[in-house]
Amino acid sequence: MTIRVLIVDDQVMVREGFSVLLNAMDGIEVVGEAVDGREAIEQVAALRPDVVLMDIRMPRMNGLEATREIVAADTDAKVLVLTTFDLDEYVYQALRAGASGFLLKDASARQLADGVRVVAAGEALLAPSVTKRLIVEFSKISEARKLADPAGAGELTERETEVLVLIAQGLSNAEIADRLVVAESTIKTHVSRILVKLGLRDRTQAAVYAYETRLVTPA
Repeated sequence: MTIRVLIVDDQVMVREGFSVLLNAMDGIEVVGEAVDGREAIEQVAALRPDVVLMDIRMPRMNGLEATREIVAADTDAKVLVLTTFDLDEYVYQALRAGASGFLLKDASARQLADGVRVVAAGEALLAPSVTKRLIVEFSKISEARKLADPAGAGELTERETEVLVLIAQGLSNAEIADRLVVAESTIKTHVSRILVKLGLRDRTQAAVYAYETRLVTPA
C-alpha cells in the first residue's frame, strides 16, 4: 500500500523540498500541502492522509493546536512533528497531545522516509539518541504537573512495567524481546495491554507517561 502524506509548513521551500524527497521514495505519495494548522485540519478531513508532517510554529494556528484537533477527531492520520529541536519548546506538548513522534528538519531523505514508514505502521518514532533527550528535557519542565501516585500505574504487572520502562528508553518491540528473551509477539501483547490499562494512544504517550510519573528518570 502507498503511504499518503500531508506536509504542513508555512515555508514553501520546506514543503516543496520534502515533497520532492518523499515522492521519490517507493511506496510514499505526497497528496497535499498546508500552510498552517487550520488548513491542515481541513486537508486531513478532505484528503484522509496516513501521515501528517506537522511544523510547530505557523501563523493562524500552530502545529500544537492542530495536532490536538486532528487526534481528537479520531482520524486514522498519524502526526509526525517537524522541529529544529533547540527552538521548539512546544514539541513535548505535541507528543502529549497525541503526535506519534518527531523528526528534525535537517533529517536526510532516508531518515524522512523511514520516519514516515515507522509512523504509518503504527509505531512511535522514538530514536534513543534524540527523542529520549527531548522527552527527558521537557518532562523536567512539566514536573510540577506530574502525579505523585500515577493513576493506573498500580494496574500494571511487573513485566508490563518492565516493558514500559524499555519503551521509554527508545527500544523497539524486537529489541525489547531480545532484552527480555521472549517472543516479539509477546511484547506486542504487553504493549497493547499497557496502552489499554493506562488509557494511552500509542508508544510515544507511553514514553512520556513513564518520564512524567518517574518510572524512568534522567540519567
